Amino acid sequence: MNIGSTIRTIRKRKNITIVQICEETGLSQGFMSQVETNKTSPSIATLESIAIALKVPLAYLLLRQEERMNIVRKEERRITKSGVEHLKVEHLSSTKNVRMMIVEIPPGASTGVVPHAHEGEEVHFVMKGRIYAEQGEDKSEFGEGDSFSWNACTPHFVKNISEETAIVLISIYTESDHAKDFL
Repeated sequence: MNIGSTIRTIRKRKNITIVQICEETGLSQGFMSQVETNKTSPSIATLESIAIALKVPLAYLLLRQEERMNIVRKEERRITKSGVEHLKVEHLSSTKNVRMMIVEIPPGASTGVVPHAHEGEEVHFVMKGRIYAEQGEDKSEFGEGDSFSWNACTPHFVKNISEETAIVLISIYTESDHAKDFL
């Protein structure tokens, strides 16, 4: 964990000097220098006083890099094809357990010939077009602006029933942190 590097980065971004941090926290400049170069590990109480001086939550200083904000610019999105109909999937962003994507479903195309199941929970938002969705005995049609969700362990199926490409925003939560595509 590089807490010291994080402290230094925040301090410099906010144009705060080591002297100012030391005045507010009561810590020595030598100690702060060792903290920022990761040569010493401060106690939680000391970290809390540094966080207060930096005006950031203590929890932020304790986050690992992979737990921080993940930015994906539109032009940097990973695009894949999914299923037998090769649906276009734009991967928007993800955390350890949540993935968000935009799926384009051409007219008449579906998520497969038969309903499928997998681990996790899904939330769908229809951005464009009309789709038909079924899960077990539940069946419904959805238009632009409609949304639905389900536990994905029950077999489910989605089909575009409009004459235009349907666009669906999907968020998938899973307990495990593997990056398997579930469409």
